[in-house]
Amino acid sequence: MHYKQKIKFKPKPEFRERMKELIGEEAEDFFKISYTETPDSIRCNTLKIQPRELKQRLEELGWKISQPFSKYPEIMILENKLGPGEIGKTKEHLLGYYYVQDISSMLPILILQPKPGELFLDLCASPGSKTTQAGAMMENEGAIIANEKSLGRISILNSNLERCGVMNTIVTRKDGVRFCEILEKKSKMRFDKILVDAPCSGEGILRKSIKTYQTWNLKMINKLSRLQKKLASSALKLLKPGGEMIYSTCTLAPEENEEVVDYLIKNFDIEVMKVELPLKIRSGVVEWEGKKYDEQVKNCVRIYPQDNDTDGFFLAKLRKLKWNYHNMKR
Repeated sequence: MHYKQKIKFKPKPEFRERMKELIGEEAEDFFKISYTETPDSIRCNTLKIQPRELKQRLEELGWKISQPFSKYPEIMILENKLGPGEIGKTKEHLLGYYYVQDISSMLPILILQPKPGELFLDLCASPGSKTTQAGAMMENEGAIIANEKSLGRISILNSNLERCGVMNTIVTRKDGVRFCEILEKKSKMRFDKILVDAPCSGEGILRKSIKTYQTWNLKMINKLSRLQKKLASSALKLLKPGGEMIYSTCTLAPEENEEVVDYLIKNFDIEVMKVELPLKIRSGVVEWEGKKYDEQVKNCVRIYPQDNDTDGFFLAKLRKLKWNYHNMKR
């Protein structure tokens, strides 16, 4: 593991207690690794180059590269430490041969497996890591709708799509809930696959944003939970029967994760699918602070930084069973 220490902002007592409630004494391991840097990892962009060729080119630059998952040779970890900014300055990066991306961030698309010819919605798309990953899997066939609310973030998204050669994507700028409402009411467009990588409190990415310790608060978590329920519910209405949706966050708060999935189970005819990954994963929690969630949330996936030397992450793979949905519970 990489143990280069960062400036220490102390976790708020309430945050520390919540993590202890979630994972017991391992909470100390969680906070310890949160002050260290994540290993550099990249994803080979198979629209432009194959993993073997990219690995060879980068090794000629003096990089030491491992490919930890035989099933996914496009995932590469840098075993030696590069200079500041070096990972983004290479000709190969500028040409879009690879995308700098944490392994946990790659998981939603690896599980969702969008295929050539399908119709795919990425509801909260910027900066484009998962959109470009989907474009590569789809081999630029079919269509991606990549929606982003922020105009500034759309420019980043467009830049990454262009650099990576993703050409089957329509970029839209709209509030996510409103965008889904418009599509539901004014079009017959329904999607084979949907990704809702929702805005969140960021508890899982303390290694990249240590100042999250300062901004963390329960009021924000509960506010985000309400928004996440709206985003995920709106998106599910656009999913075809038999279609699949990933709901994901880079936080560990059950209010933003299992509680959202539990809400969807209660309001839609869906199933939470079991997921297999080449990482250590933990099941979703079925009870939190007096609330009991549907047993299906056990099939949700929790990724903790100390388990795999990655960022923390949460995801659920949902399959829609019917067109109709129940009366939404407020």
